[in-house]
Amino acid sequence: MNKLYKKKKSLSRRWCAGGILLGSAAAVFAQDTNTLEQQNMDLKARVSALEDMAQKEGLMPSATAPKLVTGMGPMTVSGFVQASYFYNTRHPASGLSDGYLWNTKDNSFSLNKLKLTVAGAPVATDKWDATYRASLMFGDDAPALNSGGINGNGTGPTGSNTSFNDLREAYVELNVPIGTGLDIKAGEMISLLNWESGDGGAANPNFSQGNQWWLTGNGPSAGIQGSYNFTDKIGLTVRVDNGLFQGPVDNNQGKDFSGSLSIKPTDKLWVNLIGWFDYEPGDTQVSGISSIGGYQFTKKLGSGYEVDYFHTDTATTSSDLWSVGGWLWYDFTDKLDLALRADYVSSDTPLGPPVRPGAGLDETGGFGGDVGSVTLTLNFKPVANIKIQPEIRYDYTSYENGFNGEKSRVIIGAGVTYLF
Repeated sequence: MNKLYKKKKSLSRRWCAGGILLGSAAAVFAQDTNTLEQQNMDLKARVSALEDMAQKEGLMPSATAPKLVTGMGPMTVSGFVQASYFYNTRHPASGLSDGYLWNTKDNSFSLNKLKLTVAGAPVATDKWDATYRASLMFGDDAPALNSGGINGNGTGPTGSNTSFNDLREAYVELNVPIGTGLDIKAGEMISLLNWESGDGGAANPNFSQGNQWWLTGNGPSAGIQGSYNFTDKIGLTVRVDNGLFQGPVDNNQGKDFSGSLSIKPTDKLWVNLIGWFDYEPGDTQVSGISSIGGYQFTKKLGSGYEVDYFHTDTATTSSDLWSVGGWLWYDFTDKLDLALRADYVSSDTPLGPPVRPGAGLDETGGFGGDVGSVTLTLNFKPVANIKIQPEIRYDYTSYENGFNGEKSRVIIGAGVTYLF
């Protein structure tokens, strides 16, 4: 009996110990589960707070995943990849379509652009605040967009190896809390001229660039700029830079002075009035005025315009150039729209419009001439971030050797852009 009693007593103790261990394990498991749930809730709260901050600062639209990267401060990363194919019905003997952007090479697939932009949070306008922006551009179109070359097309100090080949823009921005906020930028900035953006089809209703952008614009240039909004309808931008065609590094003592007055009388109409005076050595002066703007007729029907006038003086010659262009587009749905562009440029110089160096159309007869185009582009956005643009374009010129010896041509193709 004593042995049987002792066995029962020992077994009872074991069961009791086992129950204690199981109970402890269950308690620990429950505690870990509660801890993980609490950590998960905290993480969700932090992510939600980050999204709210990004939306408040204008870094991302509502219901859009954040693209913030944390370093010394929040920044956005954005850009696009763009490719295309175009076919010149004239089949130029050189294989190159003169005076045309994009896809200069005929009957060729092209990686037009890879653009990468990093930027800090937008500056506050009611206090001292600062930010930055920098864009790199790679691809077939980059030489026509970026500063290019050593010290800006090779014009810098002898022996310097600083390259700007892949740089589109880079500047620091400072807000001075005066009135509505004085915005100051210093660095390399894109031109104040032209209705179209150099981003091409990524930002414009047409994929190819119009003659005005190619012939009456100027590349990026280093300088300093101040902008001030007097009201929500009127603002002024004033800039001093190395020159219309000098780039990031100057090779002389001349400078360009330009300004843009922005007017927005209604939420449907906007107008910019632009003027400039660029004085360079050798008594070379380029001055002019321009106006760009647009009007939204209805929610689906929009328009834009550009008018330019350039006057160039050298020690021995004087010349004039003027241009006019218009855009019209209609949104059939939120995924499909049709855009029409027409432009015309006229110059009295023998080498074609001289305003953008290297862009002129050849004229062996020693006279001026004109160039124009009409472009029809379909914009198809089947899914978010994708833009497909089939396009047909007609070009005309009076220049004797304007388009590889031809007076007119038709170029057909399509471009596709993914924006991120």
